[in-house]
Amino acid sequence: MANIEIVETSLRDGNQCLWGATGVDTAKTLTIAPAMERAGYRAIDFTTSTHMGVAVRYKQEDPWERIREMARICRTTPLQFLSTGFRFISWETATPEFMELAFRTLATNGIRRFALADPMNDAASNVEVAKMVKRAGGDQVVGALVYTISPIHDDAHYAEAARVMAQSPDIDALYIKDPGGLLTPKRAATLIPAILAEIGDKPLELHNHCTIGLAEPACLEAADLGIAAVQCASGGAADGTSNPPIGRMIRNLRTLGHTVDVDDEAVEEVASYFTRLAEAEGYATGSPQPFDAAYFRHNLPGGMVGTMRRHLADQNAAHLEAAVIEEMGRVREELGWVIVMTPFAQMLQTQAMLNVTGKERWSIIPDEVIRFAIGKFGRPTQPVDPQVMDRIMAHPRTKQLEAETGMADLKTLRSRIGERLSDEEFLLRATMPDGQIEAMRKAGPAPRHYDPDTAPVMRLLRDVMARNDIADFAFEKDDLKIRLSA
Repeated sequence: MANIEIVETSLRDGNQCLWGATGVDTAKTLTIAPAMERAGYRAIDFTTSTHMGVAVRYKQEDPWERIREMARICRTTPLQFLSTGFRFISWETATPEFMELAFRTLATNGIRRFALADPMNDAASNVEVAKMVKRAGGDQVVGALVYTISPIHDDAHYAEAARVMAQSPDIDALYIKDPGGLLTPKRAATLIPAILAEIGDKPLELHNHCTIGLAEPACLEAADLGIAAVQCASGGAADGTSNPPIGRMIRNLRTLGHTVDVDDEAVEEVASYFTRLAEAEGYATGSPQPFDAAYFRHNLPGGMVGTMRRHLADQNAAHLEAAVIEEMGRVREELGWVIVMTPFAQMLQTQAMLNVTGKERWSIIPDEVIRFAIGKFGRPTQPVDPQVMDRIMAHPRTKQLEAETGMADLKTLRSRIGERLSDEEFLLRATMPDGQIEAMRKAGPAPRHYDPDTAPVMRLLRDVMARNDIADFAFEKDDLKIRLSA
């Protein structure tokens, strides 16, 4: 039996899977930070460039301020930043020097652990990015083996990728990243030994999702096979399309004879907080999911389910969810068994939506899908279906996109955006609209404290005070009495 560590994922992946990445702000984060620090987690899966963009766009909050304040509290627990290749906030592929500046600025502000998940599962690219992260001051680098199911993603594929990354002195650990929650205990029994045979004494972690009910049994099998850590969420931010619930995972691991060295009281405090937060804000909470074999075809990741539903609702097309999911499986195969993760998950969803709602499949092709097919995101693992490729190459936009020069060099961007800007502000202005940055600056420092028990009352009071048709208002609950008069 082994000691299994926990990576806490509520603030990043739980938030993304269940709450569309918009459920957490700075106050909600910092309020629970002391308990998260006490808990004794291996790390906290804290943010990505996407979440940083959400902080600005939807919360009018400075994401750098959030990182700094969280790091000030979490002095012993590393905060993790998830990077998905050469992209920072915007969809534009960034230059190496731009990404190195982003990594350096993240490290300076308090990010200590960097998870590298290349969308193509390109191990050599992860090795190069790991060098960059270490040059930029990152303490830990964890290389991802992005799990998917296809004719080409067999155990040998993952073992070879693990071998390449394990040989790098800049990669400290590896993890199986299963965004679709597709790893079965049976497959884990062959996959994990194949990977462990190639990585020597470097630890292997498992990150998976409860989307079709496989995550917890796969984690328990992985613990028996030699995994060092499992990545789980807490309370109301766990289960469903999110990650396994920490409390239940700890109990099951201990029952099976493993040790989990955490502060149980702090772990329970964190779980209770995220449950109360979800209840106070009216957020969806995860629950155990039934098995759905269709996921083995379309591979839709847990984090994408919540985002997809939000996008479909925004377009008044929620009733098309099942058709879009089915079409995603077809599109994925036609594009060469692309791994369904950011940014490709979003591309697949968009193309599937257009195929479902259009007069003819592939009659409308977004720029990002064209960029993928012509290699702007790297070399596709398998060739694109010839008939689809013919359509893409005949598209009037293809020649224009082939001629794109990409992001300007760092010196040019600096002169264009502002020589005297801090690195933090420069990186935001280089990747986001000025209007959103100005709205964030105008909003000022973010609040630092959030109380889920009083949040509904405060929301009610703000709504009442904003109206001019109420002359008298009274509220009473337990010992709390409030009266407002015009």
